[in-house]
Formats: sequence, C-alpha cells, structure tokens
Amino acid sequence: MKTTDYVTVRLEKIAEYKEKLAAESRTTNAACILIIVGREDTGALEAQVRGSRYAWDMRLISVERLIKLVQIKEKSDDASTLNQIRQLLQPFEYTKIDKIIDVIFTATVNVESQQEIEQQVPIAAGEEQEEQDSGKQVRTDPELLNAKRQQAMDAFAVLKGKELVKRSKTLYWSPDKEFRVCCAVSKRYEVKGDYQPYWYAYHPSWDSFLSEGKESYFILSCMDRNDAFAIPYSWIEQNKKNLNVTDRGDRSYWHVPVTTMETGKLAINASRIQSKASLEPYRFEFKKAAKL
Repeated sequence: MKTTDYVTVRLEKIAEYKEKLAAESRTTNAACILIIVGREDTGALEAQVRGSRYAWDMRLISVERLIKLVQIKEKSDDASTLNQIRQLLQPFEYTKIDKIIDVIFTATVNVESQQEIEQQVPIAAGEEQEEQDSGKQVRTDPELLNAKRQQAMDAFAVLKGKELVKRSKTLYWSPDKEFRVCCAVSKRYEVKGDYQPYWYAYHPSWDSFLSEGKESYFILSCMDRNDAFAIPYSWIEQNKKNLNVTDRGDRSYWHVPVTTMETGKLAINASRIQSKASLEPYRFEFKKAAKL
C-alpha cells in the first residue's frame, strides 16, 4: 500500500509474487498482474509500468472503476459478458477499442433481454389474456423486482444458516461455491380463474451453475407474497424435460408456469405431461427470518 503517487513501486517484487504462485501451482506463468489503486493521480505509476519490461504483463485500475465493473457483472447472468469483463482486465493493445465496446454493448443487451423475459406476459394454454390482447403490458420496476429477490435471499440464507455471496443478478453461492442458489421473481398475472398467476423463465446458464454445486436450489419468489419456494436442483434436473421450451437460437429457456390447485395452493404446471407438482413442500416464509 502506498499513499502517494511519488513513491516508486517495485514492479520486480510484484512479478516475483506471481512467479512464486506459479511455482506452487496456484496460478500459471501466463497469468497477468492487476494493480488496484485507490487514487486517480497515478501518472507516475502508469509511466513506470509503461517504461518497464512488465508493460505487457501488468495493468492498473482504480477501486472506483473496479466497483463499476462488478456492478455490471452483477446485473448480468450471461457468461459471455463475464468473460469479456475478465478479458478487459488483461493487458491488450488499446489502439483498437472494439473489445471495450463489445463489453458495453453485450452487457446492455443482456440486461435488457433478461428484463424483457422476466416481465413478459406468459401464455396459458386455452386462456385469453386481456393484457396481451389489448397490447398493453404493465411492467414492474426492476428495482422492486431486485428488492423482492434480495428479501427472499436474505430469508433463505437465515433458514439454511448459510452465508451467500451474490455472483450475478440472480445467482448466489456460498464462499466455498458448494451451496448454490438461483432466485427468480414474478409479478402476479391477472388471468381468468386465477389459473396461472405466476410465470418464470429458467435459463440454460442457470441450470449449468446449479448443476455444479453439491447442494443447489431454484427459488421462485412472487412480488405480492411474503413467502417463496426453494426447489431442490434434483427436482429441476428430473423434471425440466416436462416443461415447455422457447428456443430462439441465441436465447433459449424453459417455461416454469405456476398454477393454482383446487386446494388453493400453488403448483408448477408441467405442461408437456399435463401434471402439477405442489410447491407447498418447498415453501418458506420471510417473516420468520431476520437479515444476516
């Protein structure tokens, strides 16, 4: 740590740290070095790196800009966006700025696409939906959706006694990455007979993330309820073949429609086999949990 721009940093020492990590097989010789600074006036340090033999091994970034990259990462679940952000932190030639533009464009499109899917009107078999017929669709504020998602995650973390780290907008995991959660949120859809009041999309990238954990859950949260449903990944793995799928080439997802049973309880409607799976065994309440 240095508190002034006038102190010379020993780049050789930093390079030695990388060599030691490589010798211990904790990284590779191809790894790059990222120096994170807390000040904006880093002219002397930038010149020192540019004029050294480490110019193509080291890069600098301020804490403020690093936080902004993390915020972009947390708003996206797209693997290509995360990969491009990592590439942006690695040394590359800046004369051509296509890579920077790609990160901005991909992140923006991905976030907009996710919001569109999360808020689109589902089509229930044999049901006419007034919102869709009229061409009008009431969209929920993304901030409200995120607040409800966080409420569900806070309650679930306490219920399971786990510390959960936010990996992206919908994905969370424990520090050891063995306990994993994906949390989706749905507004209440006004459909005739209350047949299908909630609807969710389940993405292949979410499925891949959950499949790699030792204990994983897909949480269905509802905007107008103070409870949610934590479905074990084992159930998802066995039953996703029974769900309808939208496949648009670069964008595909399973449909997870939630219907109301005769008892008034909620259930997932496995459309392909005309079967309903009660959500009651997976329900947990928010009011019984306090924030960690």
